[in-house]
Amino acid sequence: MSEIKMIAPAVKNVPWQERPANLVGAPVWRYTENPIIGRNPVEGVARIFNSAVMPYGDEFIGVFRGEQTNGIPYIYMGRSKDAIHWDFDKEKIPFVNEKGEPFMPRYAYDPRLVKVEDTYYIIWCQDFYGASIGMAKTTDFKTFTRLENPFIPYNRNAVLFPRKINGNYMLLSRPSDSGHTPFGDIFLSESPDMVYWGKHRHVMSQGSEWWESVKIGGGAAPIETSEGWLMFYHGVSGTCNGYVYSIGGAILDLNDPSKVLYRCETFLLTPEEWYEERGFVPNVCFPCATLHDPDTGRIAIYYGAADSYVGLAFCQFDEIVDYIKKHSVTRWDDTDLGRR
Repeated sequence: MSEIKMIAPAVKNVPWQERPANLVGAPVWRYTENPIIGRNPVEGVARIFNSAVMPYGDEFIGVFRGEQTNGIPYIYMGRSKDAIHWDFDKEKIPFVNEKGEPFMPRYAYDPRLVKVEDTYYIIWCQDFYGASIGMAKTTDFKTFTRLENPFIPYNRNAVLFPRKINGNYMLLSRPSDSGHTPFGDIFLSESPDMVYWGKHRHVMSQGSEWWESVKIGGGAAPIETSEGWLMFYHGVSGTCNGYVYSIGGAILDLNDPSKVLYRCETFLLTPEEWYEERGFVPNVCFPCATLHDPDTGRIAIYYGAADSYVGLAFCQFDEIVDYIKKHSVTRWDDTDLGRR
């Protein structure tokens, strides 16, 4: 087993099911009661998916992509005692500007939720005269103050690291264009203040393996370890029946996350169950968050399923790290400086 250590606050009540005896392939297994969030979860909301959760006190809190019955996505708050059964606010998160005035995005989807020091940051995709990244901060989950948009269009899949590195905030993102076109690499940017972003570096390109040969994008907030940052991301393949979204794994350098140390050549989870294969957008497993505990090594992965549901999967820290290392195949541009 790997001697690598997880560096994170203890979370004693991470949801968990033991590994099934008949598991084959990657050491990731689904919650048997999936999906944990089904259709029509809130009045006026048809579907919740691609959402992020985290510990909050002795319970859990989350930001959820709620697809309204008019088709427009917004972000809703949710709370849970066990991180499986969720109660949602009926109203959208009321974002404000720096003066405390209402400042709502035209739409908002695929949120991530990350705590850095004493502040919680919500990052999502929104309209900024084209698809780009929106950000807000809160310390109490009552007031949500919008920050400056970090990038011009077009960009998606922004993921903030849970601590500063070399004194700066670090953000993964996936530059793109105005549509869901078949390209997309993961890049890294840094900021001293969450306002001005620069020192952009290339991290990973889409893979040569078919399951991630079309495009890739950030997923859950990276998990700090003694050797590097454990990252769950999504990879996309193209088929005659459309795109297929799977979950992949990599480990990035601890002090320079633009460098990929290990990158698993196989997917960790791919659409197989009915709630992943059938839905508004079929054949999607899209990771957005993890709950993890360094004492037990338990990791719970939250992922969007078929743009219709929220699924939950589990893995053991030592096992998933060993699997990624054993099956690692890096490209030349994974390990270079990411700067030209």
